[in-house]
Amino acid sequence: MAPAPRTGHGTGHGTGHGTGYGTGHGTGQGTGHGTGYDVLVLGEVLVEIHADTALREAADGTPARLSYSGDALNTAAAAAAAGARTALLAVVGEDELSVPLLHRAAALGVDVSHVRRAPRPNGAYLLASDTEGDRAFVYWRTHSAGSTLSTRHVESWRDLLTGTRALVTSGIAGALSPSSREAVLAAAEAVHGAGGHVSYDPNFRSRLTGRAEARGLLARIAPLTGLLKTSCPADAEALVGTADPRAAAARYRALGARTVVVTAGAGRLLLDDGTRAEYHPVPVNPDPVDATGAGDCFTGTATARLALGDCLADAVAYGMAAASLSVSGRGGTGRVPAFPETAALAAAHRGLGPV
Repeated sequence: MAPAPRTGHGTGHGTGHGTGYGTGHGTGQGTGHGTGYDVLVLGEVLVEIHADTALREAADGTPARLSYSGDALNTAAAAAAAGARTALLAVVGEDELSVPLLHRAAALGVDVSHVRRAPRPNGAYLLASDTEGDRAFVYWRTHSAGSTLSTRHVESWRDLLTGTRALVTSGIAGALSPSSREAVLAAAEAVHGAGGHVSYDPNFRSRLTGRAEARGLLARIAPLTGLLKTSCPADAEALVGTADPRAAAARYRALGARTVVVTAGAGRLLLDDGTRAEYHPVPVNPDPVDATGAGDCFTGTATARLALGDCLADAVAYGMAAASLSVSGRGGTGRVPAFPETAALAAAHRGLGPV
């Protein structure tokens, strides 16, 4: 069974800058309306095996480190660290690794009491990275527990979804299986219909899904999305047919996304809120170790701060700072910065402003 759940960090560290962004649940910085969560994260959790050498050089006896990741866990951990009462909505296996996996999520401040089980193995991946952030991955996902995610699960979580301030989900979750794609859409529709905020990261993976399928999911979910975080050129070329960040943001917004954040290399991101599109410099981490999960850390942090009542500019600044700090650790959850550290870096960096 899962360990006793942790329920996040209570009321968080809100700064009171404005009324929140598209949450539909008032202006406070509490734990959601009623008994709801600030942030729910729907998606995949994975067993992570981090090799100490390049994968093509992984000879017999190569040392490796076991941990736990997946975009949903990375995002949920970041949201909890940013002060949001956060729960994970996922399906894990019934194998022995599910116990330490859920213990790890709970230790990161994420409520795991709503995670479901399936008689399948957990998904896993082998990762190697260097200090420049270059990474190589090998995944084992076929017939995983996570791929059984379905609208049946979403229906069991309906009260949670209609009571939350915000939902984060991704194209990875939607690409695991036809049933998971419908689950992602059903969850986003439930939150959006109840007046909540939806954050979505297309996270296109060519080994997991085709362009047509990913574009189809994007077209259906973009109109429900308050914040769409994407990468350029990786996502943008595959999904909206351009390598230009400004053009990509405009095309995502034309599909219905309210606000778009485009990461365009390590040093900057583009924020397009429909009134203007501006580049913002990302704080530089002088000692990078591994960039795995940095985008998830951004999305989790920014969504948490929006749910807690921060204005868009502040939420994005906190997201950039947290993502920069996160690359000092190995793996997706190797470095989850505490919010005071994130806030301090954001404050020190804000003087640079848009570029």
